[in-house]
Amino acid sequence: MYYVYILKCADETLYTGIAVDLKRRIEEHNSSELGAKYTRNRRPIQLVYSKKFRNRSTATKEEMRIKSLSKKEKLEIVKNYF
Repeated sequence: MYYVYILKCADETLYTGIAVDLKRRIEEHNSSELGAKYTRNRRPIQLVYSKKFRNRSTATKEEMRIKSLSKKEKLEIVKNYF
């Protein structure tokens, strides 16, 4: 399984990514040099959205779709998630 996720950073920016092990990836973003360069200077981060996919291809397409959205549109996705 693959997960597409959105993180909310300490500076209120959003980060979108893809992972196989979501829990491990969130821990990496929050406390390790293995986290994305973007999130290292914006800790702590908070998971605000995730969606599971059966294969990498579908997950990657969704990740790219979300990344192409405006911040306002991403916040709508997060809002509708809860």
